[in-house]
Amino acid sequence: MLNRRAILLSGMVALFAPKIALAHNSANFVLDPRYEPQMVDYSGYSTGTIIVDPGARFLYLVESPGRARRYGVGVGRAGLAFKGVAIVGRKAEWPRWTPTRNMIRRDPGQYARFANGVPGGINNPLGARALYLYRNGRDTYYRIHGTNQPSSIGQAVSNGCIRMLNDHVRDLYERVPVGARVVVV
Repeated sequence: MLNRRAILLSGMVALFAPKIALAHNSANFVLDPRYEPQMVDYSGYSTGTIIVDPGARFLYLVESPGRARRYGVGVGRAGLAFKGVAIVGRKAEWPRWTPTRNMIRRDPGQYARFANGVPGGINNPLGARALYLYRNGRDTYYRIHGTNQPSSIGQAVSNGCIRMLNDHVRDLYERVPVGARVVVV
């Protein structure tokens, strides 16, 4: 049985817990079937290329000529999305997350407290895996990563990164090597 102090403490934790670290209740979440991984016809890119179509909210991994594995994704809000060609410069399991200086500048109330980073784990915004996008040998600070907010799949809500369900990003992570080409249209 909870005593008054425990109830007060749990209320304070809920009130002051960082919004960014709260995992959505995935028990009630149901993914729209169109965002489930599936093989589709897709041409115009070589095998092994990742193509992200932010408007359609899909990521494609070309697996053979004319065929790709399609995943549903969440993408960056207007004005914050990455566009162009990059490569997977590195990969990480349960990566550490640190907000960029631009994120802190745009919304210090939300991000400044995380300036020293958040260790990898279930409450980390990068989720279970991250593929780091590089251009000309430099980190772009954009990622293809998991999420602790499954309801964001199919939405344009992130700070520019491409979000996937944790199970889906684990699958992609195993299929894609460092050096893979990424095209964001």
